[in-house]
Amino acid sequence: MPVRPETIRSHRRPRAAGCLAAVTALLMLLCACGAGGRAAETADGKTILRYQGWAGKVGFHELAADLGYYDKIQLEWVGDTTSGPQDIQSAATGDIEFGSAFNGAVVKLNAAGAPITSVLSSYGADAHEYTGYYVLENSPIRSARDLIGKKIGMNTLGAHHEFLTREWLAQQGLSPDEIKSVQLVVVPPVNTEQALREGQIDVATLNSIQRESALERGGIRALFTDRDLFGAFSYGTYVMRDDFIAANPEAVRDFVQGTARAIRWTQVHPREEVVARFLDIIHKRGRTESAEPVKYWRSPGIPVPGAVIVERELQIWIDWLVRNGELEEGKLAARDLYTNEYNPYANGTYPADGGPDGQAAAGAR
Repeated sequence: MPVRPETIRSHRRPRAAGCLAAVTALLMLLCACGAGGRAAETADGKTILRYQGWAGKVGFHELAADLGYYDKIQLEWVGDTTSGPQDIQSAATGDIEFGSAFNGAVVKLNAAGAPITSVLSSYGADAHEYTGYYVLENSPIRSARDLIGKKIGMNTLGAHHEFLTREWLAQQGLSPDEIKSVQLVVVPPVNTEQALREGQIDVATLNSIQRESALERGGIRALFTDRDLFGAFSYGTYVMRDDFIAANPEAVRDFVQGTARAIRWTQVHPREEVVARFLDIIHKRGRTESAEPVKYWRSPGIPVPGAVIVERELQIWIDWLVRNGELEEGKLAARDLYTNEYNPYANGTYPADGGPDGQAAAGAR
């Protein structure tokens, strides 16, 4: 079945300044109506943390809850999202208590005046998990210069896929005007491979189940991957509102320690065990979703034990925005955008990982 043209939206040049202005105005309006950061509580005194999920996926926080790693908080799912920038905007406006997105989007939202702080890494690339930018096997595209005037399909703009594409093109020597000529096309992830094979786009951005299933069918090859740019690297973070952190420090500490332990659990347990646990969680939560994506899970993609944030993982995108004229030099510094204060792995001693029953295993890993 062909991809409908209306599902594909082409953008030659992202309008970053206009987007930042719109977001700033929205944040000023909504923050003025805020409730001071205090969260709702359960009958037994646990702080309720609302969040958005991703259909067919298990978040590290959801795993932490299933493993019994939280003592003082209770998660409340309010629906699903398909966009990291939208997720953290919802956190910034107080619709949810935490969200996760690509660090470039986190930096841009901070630049727009959002009162948010990154508290934990949420995803990245390692030896087994990455985002690839694929062309057809017989495509004449072999280099960045071959992409001038061509179309690259991705799930959304202003996030991981756009930033990494533009960074790779710059590293490969294309001029700003040449980079602008490369068309960034928004395609739903489920349609991206098909759009590539039907010639509607020249490059498909694929990860997780879309990458693995497309590779199984064959006939495509990677032009580059995000792992090629920076190696093993954390690309995204969980963010929370500053007023929420100030008003609920113990809840924040519990969320971070439990989620960090869950991430560490996936880092040290066999893939088969992690996948089985994810499948069980999806089955138990009873949402209308397919568990098929979980079967293609390869690794957490976070190279640092316990998802401790490294300053470079944010600073590199601040520098990128400055170089591209989208951020005033000196306006932001990475050290002001994140904290590892609540992460028990930040001191480098790596606590025991914790077993499936929520009890700490003997010895650290």
